[in-house]
Amino acid sequence: MENPHRPVLYSHPFSSYCQKVLIALYENGTQFDTRMLGPDDPDAYTELVSRWPVKRFPMLLDGERAIHEASIIIEYLQQHYPGPVRLIPDDAEVALQVRMLDRFFDNYISTPQQKIVFDAMRPESDRDPHGVADARAMLDAAYGWLEARMQGREWAVGDAFTLADCGAAPFLFYADWTHPLGESFPAVTAYRQRLLARPSFARAVDEARPYRNLFPLGAPDRD
Repeated sequence: MENPHRPVLYSHPFSSYCQKVLIALYENGTQFDTRMLGPDDPDAYTELVSRWPVKRFPMLLDGERAIHEASIIIEYLQQHYPGPVRLIPDDAEVALQVRMLDRFFDNYISTPQQKIVFDAMRPESDRDPHGVADARAMLDAAYGWLEARMQGREWAVGDAFTLADCGAAPFLFYADWTHPLGESFPAVTAYRQRLLARPSFARAVDEARPYRNLFPLGAPDRD
């Protein structure tokens, strides 16, 4: 039963963008309720679409206020449900770096990764091999940039786990399934392993394990 004094997250545990928000919630031990988007609760999707006709999730419902887009949800949580972990630093210059890296992981890791996955879901006659090749080239370029950046770093920005790492975790997780890092990007691979070891993300990964059969390219027997 939902608690009227707690925010409600409309999400699915296998979604990378939902995992991004779950990491933030778990990092701070924030109390929330969940409406899982799936056949067991068909009204959840109807309610989401009624408030957000673009049909994208997650969505956070706080009373009658709906908050959309994972990064904005995380900022909202910090403003309205603050916890011990400051995922957007108070220092404005450092916060700017965090937001830039957050955009990097969204636009240059997640977007091309999802292009490849969504293409695999299409009928073969409707597939876009040129677009997929471009997406793989973008991932290679992004991996290369990140490889240089992560030399000597533990987290994406500074010494603390931030919003940028909340996005990096699920996006690199699925990107390596889709376009493997291989041996060419050892610093990125090591960063991905640190993210997998982070308790907040490890919890999200474990909660999503029952749904691995949904991965269109076939989930690898690892992680």
